[in-house]
Amino acid sequence: MQTVTTFSNHDLRDEIKAYWSLRAETFDTQPGHEIFSEAERTAWQTLLRRHLGDGNDREALDLACGTAVVSHLLDDLGFRVTGMDWAEPMLERARAKARARGRAIRFLMGDAENTMELDGSYDVITNRHLVWTLVDPLSAFREWHRLLRPGGRLLIVDGDFVNPGLVARLARKVSDWLGTGNTHNGPSTGALTATHQSILSRVYFSGGARAEAVVDLLRQAGFDKMTVDTDMRAIHRTQKKNFGFLKGLERATQHRYAICAEKSAAG
Repeated sequence: MQTVTTFSNHDLRDEIKAYWSLRAETFDTQPGHEIFSEAERTAWQTLLRRHLGDGNDREALDLACGTAVVSHLLDDLGFRVTGMDWAEPMLERARAKARARGRAIRFLMGDAENTMELDGSYDVITNRHLVWTLVDPLSAFREWHRLLRPGGRLLIVDGDFVNPGLVARLARKVSDWLGTGNTHNGPSTGALTATHQSILSRVYFSGGARAEAVVDLLRQAGFDKMTVDTDMRAIHRTQKKNFGFLKGLERATQHRYAICAEKSAAG
């Protein structure tokens, strides 16, 4: 008789939390996570400003903030920033970084799918590489809609990391042949790689977080005026010097995007 092991959403969320807690120690050493040049910082700020405008003291919530890379970008643009993450090791590094830079960023431990924040608390919500990990994205998007004030904006930066294009597939084959391995943006150790793959196989977007699927769920959650921005070239150009040739090639040809969605001014 075959034994089938099932995982509840609670179990999977706990695994995701533990995984990112382990990743915290090396998170800022990895290109694509931390920013390694002023040119890259400027490219990210340009993307944020293109969709959100200048901060002008507006309230911003950076969900799954990690070590606060995006939180600091928002702070630089003049937003009043709250960073939220559910991995305490990430938050420890985020708080230390803010102290070192003398920034008054508020950090909270919380679940991006159930923040416990009050209705209409924020003008802007951001997240980077969070959506692909969500267990129930529609519920999460409804939660984010609830948190925004009328006319508020949500900016999602994410991608399909499951279905590589032809160039990425060839890059991986060449990398495997050369023995360089691990051209994806995941962990480098065998145990963490296995955990990463296990989690990826069970999240909602296990088949890949395509922009059109994310937009469809955002509409169901009540958002309108969606903009899908796939022009990430300026960011990729500044990052490629920190990647090997094959990794840089793969990254530049992946389905990566920024989605800006608005909450109706009518609420």
